Amino acid sequence: MKWPLWCLLCSLPMIALAAAEPGKDPAPSVMWAFYHKQLLGEAPFVFDERVRLLAPPFAEDARQVPLEIDARAFGGDVVRILAWAELNPLPRIVDFQPGPRVLPWLSIRIRIEQATPLRAAVQTRDGLWHVGSTLIDAAGGGCTAPSVVRTQPGWEEHLGEVLGARYPRGDSSRLRLQVAHPMDNGLVSGIPEFYLNQAQLLGADGEVLARLELFPAVSENPNLGFDLQGPGRTRLVLRDNSGNAFEATIP
Repeated sequence: MKWPLWCLLCSLPMIALAAAEPGKDPAPSVMWAFYHKQLLGEAPFVFDERVRLLAPPFAEDARQVPLEIDARAFGGDVVRILAWAELNPLPRIVDFQPGPRVLPWLSIRIRIEQATPLRAAVQTRDGLWHVGSTLIDAAGGGCTAPSVVRTQPGWEEHLGEVLGARYPRGDSSRLRLQVAHPMDNGLVSGIPEFYLNQAQLLGADGEVLARLELFPAVSENPNLGFDLQGPGRTRLVLRDNSGNAFEATIP
């Protein structure tokens, strides 16, 4: 039986995905198969060193661990980035969808409960997931420690305040932002979940530059960093799981 040429052409991406060889896991974990199914839907993937995760080898403060996810090697081919800490009680960190003007690079601070593999899965336009990995050691307790924010008098009055600035970097600029919020994860007795869960980066004309979904593994008073191309004001719009909305403009 002869197949029409258009059928063969349409089947090529699926054939390429099915033929993808995952390669060797650089951070072997008994939990990988679970998260491959749970977060990636058992979609085709490769372990790819071009996805770089930069984190300290040891978390000196397990409540505030700096993490950079760098997928700039893929240029504008990135449509989505998922990140998680495999052995955290609340593993998911961020779901990041950069638009054409936002480079696939993100900095964020997270909580770590114990030594764990960190993963970032980068989906490119062909549907394939490219997985970057690193290992981090920790004394533990970052996810179950009480919020420092709540010990500060009048913290409610500053809820949602954004501090930020833009720093030129050649033909692009880097945004550095901090949002005042306790990011309660529900693991501390008597304190329910209360955290920022949605964020959008908007251009001066209202164009959506990037979307983020945040999870309770993100540290209190979240720190976020983005790389943008092109001039113009930028707005950050945020919402937490209690329905509070916040907004800030960065020149």
